[in-house]
Amino acid sequence: MITGKNYIGNTLSATGNVRYQTFNPIENKANDPVFTEATAAEIDRAAVLARQAFSTFSKLSNRRRSEFLNCIADEIMSLDETLIKMYCAESGLPEGRAIGERGRTIGQLKSFAALVSQGDWVEATIDHGDPNRRPLAKPDLRKMYIPIGPIAVFGASNFPLAYSTAGGDTAAALAAGCPVIVKSHPMHAGTGELVASAVIKAAEKTGMPNGVFSNLNSRGIEVGKQLVSHEFIKGVGFTGSIKGGRALYDIAAQRKEPIPVFAEMGSINPVLMFPKALANRANELAKTYAHSITLGTGQFCTNPGLILGIKGEALQTFSNQLAHEILQIEPGCMLHPNIHHAYEQLKEIASTQRGTVVLANSKDQILANHAHQAVVFVPGEIFLNNPTLHQEVFGPFSLIVACEDVMQLTQIIDNLEGQLTGTIISDDNEIVHYKSAVDALERRVGRLIFNGVPTGVEVCPAMNHGGPYPASTDSRFTAVGIHSIRRWVRPISFQDWPDELLPDVLKENNPLGIIRTVDGRIEVKH
Repeated sequence: MITGKNYIGNTLSATGNVRYQTFNPIENKANDPVFTEATAAEIDRAAVLARQAFSTFSKLSNRRRSEFLNCIADEIMSLDETLIKMYCAESGLPEGRAIGERGRTIGQLKSFAALVSQGDWVEATIDHGDPNRRPLAKPDLRKMYIPIGPIAVFGASNFPLAYSTAGGDTAAALAAGCPVIVKSHPMHAGTGELVASAVIKAAEKTGMPNGVFSNLNSRGIEVGKQLVSHEFIKGVGFTGSIKGGRALYDIAAQRKEPIPVFAEMGSINPVLMFPKALANRANELAKTYAHSITLGTGQFCTNPGLILGIKGEALQTFSNQLAHEILQIEPGCMLHPNIHHAYEQLKEIASTQRGTVVLANSKDQILANHAHQAVVFVPGEIFLNNPTLHQEVFGPFSLIVACEDVMQLTQIIDNLEGQLTGTIISDDNEIVHYKSAVDALERRVGRLIFNGVPTGVEVCPAMNHGGPYPASTDSRFTAVGIHSIRRWVRPISFQDWPDELLPDVLKENNPLGIIRTVDGRIEVKH
């Protein structure tokens, strides 16, 4: 049952007078539940509880935190059809997508539970002391990672489960030992409350301290601003627009105690299509990329929004075929009327820039909140000198750029902003002739794809989901996979401590049996 209230720790609360509803983009009407935005007092109460919970939660055993994460996964599954129906009603996304994203969310929680249970993630490092070393004695030093404190997590509009309430940021923070306060996304507040109820049930079942998790409703930006400004918040996880992420980053930097903001923001995910590949399989690539561009109505952070090629017959053939194929695909519903409006507006701006040619943009009558997919063509020189064309158009849109030669191709890549992904389409080892372009792309992205599509982010340890600014605020970290836990921890060294007072992971006899680095060598206790 949806209450429309905030979870302040394990207590439901709705003391404010700002109320709102979510929206069903398929039915083009508001959903029934009414939500109450969190007040300043409720935000403060959640932060106080989180700080209190941190002193206990951060010291819990690996086994206890693992049990908590696994229990969250079980409680989400127990929501069954109630969750799936609410997800679809608030997003306009199909049931299959909802079930798939729920599976990904469960998988993330369980992978962090396994990571915590194993215990190696603290990267314990020991350098034994040597009192006989001359001219100075060497101290005994032992280092590990510890959690940084309560984390504010912002739900993402395009992933109501996997990047939201109990998504990757939350799972990683809880695994690290950090309490979490979620700023629920206003477009899927009902989905958020259901998942929040599952987290709270899991916390109670596994004996977690009250305040380990809170969920705050928010219609606008004020709740998020107050949350990031609160002195008890020690880190922020965000997935969304460059404007939103940068605003939070600036707020966090201006605090008396600045805190890290790990924001995944905009990306147009450039695709380099080399001539031989286009000559050999233009039709195949056109079909593949038409489906990639329109997947999820283009509402993925890894949507291929920019295709770069060398001017010539092969690129022209591919461009025309892509325009044909993309119009064969049924228009999809966007997440919300505001997102649909922004898409149409940005598409219009890009399509009317000097020198652009619209290859595909159906004007057929379609259902409300559904998007006309589009392909636009532009010469390399015009693209290079027009920053407006470099901006993300969030939706089923892609821009094809015809470069004069490999030198111009490299120059264009060098002038792009940071991106989440970059893709190479190459046949017959022609990639060796484009080394400068490939090297430039490597400098601009967090993930390089060979002969594939950027859409689809596999959740595994080797995945890097991040990139140079503005793709993310810190390219050293991933937002997906178990290594994302490193965002919520900091190193600490213990010097000359008695063995019995050290944390178990640093004790001499390695009681937890974890992998450690001892005097420069990897040690595994069997």
